[in-house]
Amino acid sequence: MNLPSTLRRALALLALALPLLAPAQEATIRKALTERIPGLSGIDEISKSPMPGLFEVRIGNDIFYTDPEGNYLIQGALIDTRARKNLTEERINKLTAIDFKDLQLKNAFTVVRGNGKRKVAVFEDPNCPYCKRFEKDLEKIDNVTVHTFLVPILGADSTEKSRRIWCASDKAKTWDDWMLRNVAPKEAGAKCDTAALDANVAFARKYNITGTPTLVFVDGHRVPGAINTQQIEQLLAR
Repeated sequence: MNLPSTLRRALALLALALPLLAPAQEATIRKALTERIPGLSGIDEISKSPMPGLFEVRIGNDIFYTDPEGNYLIQGALIDTRARKNLTEERINKLTAIDFKDLQLKNAFTVVRGNGKRKVAVFEDPNCPYCKRFEKDLEKIDNVTVHTFLVPILGADSTEKSRRIWCASDKAKTWDDWMLRNVAPKEAGAKCDTAALDANVAFARKYNITGTPTLVFVDGHRVPGAINTQQIEQLLAR
């Protein structure tokens, strides 16, 4: 279709002008929300949501929604009813994903069961009761490689237990003895290098891993909290 030259120029100018509206729109929303709700002063990102007229407000890994003027704030899930998708959940999963290649596997001990084709990394504290429950379910999974990162975040005793487990000649057995059979790890030698534990804590801090257990799958999907055997199998099959 041939458009008059004046109309083509007008459309071209409009196309150039549209992106310039975004910063002004963001500034309007940011100003309104931060002035009215001081706790929202740390807004990281404001962007359009899939729903027309609704804007996403991201603070860390927390997602909120607002109108174009920032007069209303919504905390909850945005559902695509046609596709039957939880768009908020998908967004959070994307934000919290950890590239499996970024994991420092040298700072974990590894157990291979069966053919070991499926892989998962787990961040755990030896004094975490949910981790002990999780380990009983994980024990039932076959044909998997499990990389366990010790993250002592529950106090001095967790640090000491992690040190003893990491310094044991058989880390995996010592870990299982404690987590599954309640056999306390033995005293470790003073010369043991525990730099891996410090690195794990730093990694957890960097990626905002604040609770244990936290699982990371090969597709980057992160799952916080203890899940059962069936849920582990479902996620490994993704």
